[in-house]
Amino acid sequence: MDPSAIIASLLCPFLTVVTLGHLILCVVSPFGACRRCHGRGRGRTYRHCTRCDGTGLRIRFGRHLWNDIRREHQQGQR
Repeated sequence: MDPSAIIASLLCPFLTVVTLGHLILCVVSPFGACRRCHGRGRGRTYRHCTRCDGTGLRIRFGRHLWNDIRREHQQGQR
């Protein structure tokens, strides 16, 4: 067995576990802390953060993907 086949056979299960873990995280907790204000809801000044609109939360990337796929499926069913 050559080294590239060994690496590929180890990489596939690892990527599957990481993907499923992120999917479970997005289902359980669809929101994460805002990256600009670090979940505080305000920027460097005392005004509210413009990226999260003062909530301190953002939608995770996987949840965005899930919402897009679900929306496309629903529009296809009409």
